[in-house]
Amino acid sequence: MTLPLEGIRVLDFTWVVAGPAATRVLADQGAEVIKVERKVSEFVIGTRRAGLMADLNRNKRSIAINMAVPAGIELAHRLVKASDIVVDNFSARVMREWGMDYQSLIKIKPEIICLSMSGFGHTGPRTNFVSYGPTLQALSGFTMQMEDEQGRPAGFGYSYADMAGGYSGALAALIALWHRRRTGDGQFVDVAQFEALVSVIGPSMLDLTVNGREQQPPRWNSQEAPAAPHGVYRCRPDGEDTDRWLAISVRSHSDWRRFVSAIGSPQWASDPRFRTLFLRMQNRDALDHHIAQWTAEQDGWRAMRLLQKASVAAAVVSNAEDLCKRDPQLAARNFWPAVGLPGVGQTHFSNVPFRLSETSGSVRFPAPETEQDRDWVLVNVLGLERGEREALLAAGAIYPD
Repeated sequence: MTLPLEGIRVLDFTWVVAGPAATRVLADQGAEVIKVERKVSEFVIGTRRAGLMADLNRNKRSIAINMAVPAGIELAHRLVKASDIVVDNFSARVMREWGMDYQSLIKIKPEIICLSMSGFGHTGPRTNFVSYGPTLQALSGFTMQMEDEQGRPAGFGYSYADMAGGYSGALAALIALWHRRRTGDGQFVDVAQFEALVSVIGPSMLDLTVNGREQQPPRWNSQEAPAAPHGVYRCRPDGEDTDRWLAISVRSHSDWRRFVSAIGSPQWASDPRFRTLFLRMQNRDALDHHIAQWTAEQDGWRAMRLLQKASVAAAVVSNAEDLCKRDPQLAARNFWPAVGLPGVGQTHFSNVPFRLSETSGSVRFPAPETEQDRDWVLVNVLGLERGEREALLAAGAIYPD
């Protein structure tokens, strides 16, 4: 089966998460993605055979090039001439200092597409700032939107900023490819990850720009429609796992009646303070106290099924083991495909989150170790003979085995 991006070659200078997430989308759809790396990356600990780095870099190849020497820059330029897209997620100055910026590369290949995924873009007072996902989340306001009840920022968890930037970068690359297909012209694509994140911050940004009003962190309040109860409630331990929770949302009086009936019509549910939705919202703390007492005695999965059977919105708060081993929907759609590892066995990756009926992308091979594909790239992409490869080694452009 021919994949949608077969025949497209991507020279990938990205690292950490946002950039590799972007090029993973392209690689999954058939693009030949060649990672250009340091010999030893401080961000790669141990092997890429499992874990986040393995998942981000599947379907790619790797070559290590010493960009600190002229021969290394020259080798990178030769790879540019054989590529369609050059991608980086450094601060704006790095590629320029290497002579790998767009103005330099169009002299080598006029139709090249250069995609730069810097933190702040190539214009403005912060253009040369170095950034990471957690700092971008703080600057964009997401961290403050996740305050706890004491007003303390709850932290960033998994870096949502990296995925927002990564998917924005992949989309921008596809748009530039489509433009080149129509016109024959490449271009410079300036993706500011900060802007990608601010653009999806949602109602709080709209409220500020339209009404001049700063929203308070939502905490456990419903943002879609009035609801009470509305929140997550601790359930009884599941073996040694004491961190089990159930999310519940009751939005109407008919929801409330079904909820009360499902949990056995306890006496406290007849309290006048809970007679209407408005009163339940006004007396949220007292209501939450009773519901937390009920859930504390319940197995989370059984309570979820009980309430869903009564048409009450409820779901277990999943942990990693739930997603990987217990989720029936992910299992049915083969979201964790097995990929063979030579001499080791197999591991599992997350699958492509969308399916095409005829040419759907897939996880075809595992992530490479750093510079694993050096000789493959030099021979199959550049057509270099043994003597030329030895000359590159002598010049310090590539590293000894």
